[in-house]
Amino acid sequence: MLYEIAKPPVRALMRAVWRPALTGAHHVPEDGPVVLASNHLAYSDTVILPASIERTVFFLGKSDIFTGGNPFNALFARIMRGLHVMPVDRSGGPASSTAIEAGLAVLAEGKVLGIYPEGTRSPDGRLHRGKTGVARFALAGGAPIVPVGMVGSFEAQRGRRYLPRRHPRIEVRVGEPIDPEAVVAALPEASEAEQLRALTDHVMERITELSGQDRVDEYAADVKRRLRAQRSARRTGRSASSEADPGA
Repeated sequence: MLYEIAKPPVRALMRAVWRPALTGAHHVPEDGPVVLASNHLAYSDTVILPASIERTVFFLGKSDIFTGGNPFNALFARIMRGLHVMPVDRSGGPASSTAIEAGLAVLAEGKVLGIYPEGTRSPDGRLHRGKTGVARFALAGGAPIVPVGMVGSFEAQRGRRYLPRRHPRIEVRVGEPIDPEAVVAALPEASEAEQLRALTDHVMERITELSGQDRVDEYAADVKRRLRAQRSARRTGRSASSEADPGA
């Protein structure tokens, strides 16, 4: 209910202040299940993308953003649920089954499921290797995949926690629907895992065409871990240098 109440004023504010450019909105089917697959450059994507689309979009969100022992966390969790962001434990194993069940329930009701195939925000503005969940949802839910390329939000939000700058202008580029069954049918001799990977890679190719990003065959989460390790090593190196030279 909160989503439906908040969407009109949020959309009006978004258009007045940030003026995002929307192209290809007609590619989103007016009814029936849809998997909306987008790149993920900034926190603001999760507001700007669904506010730009006429249909209600349900997102799967990391469960840790819903947890915390203080009243603010509890309030934030209620707001997120009201905005149709569903908490999902992405640690693997049984948790993965829970995520699939939650997503399939949305598609079974003929609704739009929003997915970031990279699994997390891009740490460097590039498009990273997609996770096969997007393919699993589409095939199991009998839904077309509509690729989306977000443009400009990485630069607009660089160095900011929540609100992006007004420039550069953020763009939402919606592409033509992908028929997942047709992609898989072209690979009759491939294993299920190979078909899922092929479909996911096809989706990422389409997102690349829309967003114009450089694409790398590496998971964004792995890049984030490497960058954190590098920053930690640099801090450790500076600390050791200071201890060795107190006058530094």
